[in-house]
Amino acid sequence: MSKPESTSSGRRDFLQAMIGAPALAAALVDTAQAAQAPRDVFVKHAYEEHTVNLGEVVMNYVVSGSAASPALLLIPGQTESWWGFEKAIALLDKEFQVYAVDLRGQGRSTWTPRRYTLDNMGNDLVRFIALVIKRPVITSGCSSGGVLSAWLSAFAMPGQVRASHYEDPPLFASEYSPRYGHSVRQSGVGPAFEAFAKYLGDQWSVGDWAGMVASRAAGARSTAGAQRGGAQGGAVPRADAAAAGGPPPGPPQNLKEYDPEWARAFIEGTVALSCPHERMLAQVKVPVLFTHHSRAIDPATGQLVGAISDLQATKVNEIVTAAGQSFEYVSLPDAAHAMHQADPARFAQVLTTWARKLPA
Repeated sequence: MSKPESTSSGRRDFLQAMIGAPALAAALVDTAQAAQAPRDVFVKHAYEEHTVNLGEVVMNYVVSGSAASPALLLIPGQTESWWGFEKAIALLDKEFQVYAVDLRGQGRSTWTPRRYTLDNMGNDLVRFIALVIKRPVITSGCSSGGVLSAWLSAFAMPGQVRASHYEDPPLFASEYSPRYGHSVRQSGVGPAFEAFAKYLGDQWSVGDWAGMVASRAAGARSTAGAQRGGAQGGAVPRADAAAAGGPPPGPPQNLKEYDPEWARAFIEGTVALSCPHERMLAQVKVPVLFTHHSRAIDPATGQLVGAISDLQATKVNEIVTAAGQSFEYVSLPDAAHAMHQADPARFAQVLTTWARKLPA
């Protein structure tokens, strides 16, 4: 963490205790199997998909691995569905029983207009652990999913979470007005989220993909880091085709499965309004692994290129340590933001090595 940030590296690329009858919990899972999201944009993947009715949200998920192995919950980032972890699952399910979910507003899970907040998303996961996993679990989330992994490490029900991995999480950096360092409006991903909100609209109500691509072409220089996966978003469309005067390509599969209102919730600050990151981190109750990937400060603009700066990562360490929890920091400045996608073998190795050292 003491290593200076470099521009070159930055440019590269709840509920079981509240449900008295187990039969009710089982019924919620079973009856939800037919409650698929209505959007007809999906493709088949290697793992069988399941759903569970959490009340407000029907959550889509997959599971792989032996029930005799430790439980692991994988939480995708913004613009990402569970299958962003597909290659990593194949490496992890020999050591864990792996669960990977679609968060509300993503993948096959329910879209919830005007209800995208960290507290709502976190409580979805608390209910998922109680109803589906039903035992202590290690959590690992990337990007916004990493912030939710942090949320679970602080606010999950007692005994639900064993430990939490924050994979390149935009702690502080995804807030509208953070206590420390750059805000979401001062990072490379900010313009991309603004474009999602303007040109795609809540629930794709605008749907101007061509305008979106053209806007990204006009702002290509300021968002170059985000386009290379070095920021909080998953897939920010490249501007190559528009810049060349050709027709813009259609949206990638992950964006077809994504409610762009997520982006507006971040850029307007409503997503974390009731959950200041420093107060959340001060309540962490389990061991933490923090992997910090490619990042830099643009010398020309002062803009953060990447998910979280060195200063912000240092503050996360200080707050979690002050809360009395172990904090293992691993600096990986050559790693892509979504390391679990770009280098699943490295992701699995780092996560598994740390998890093996955890108390049983």
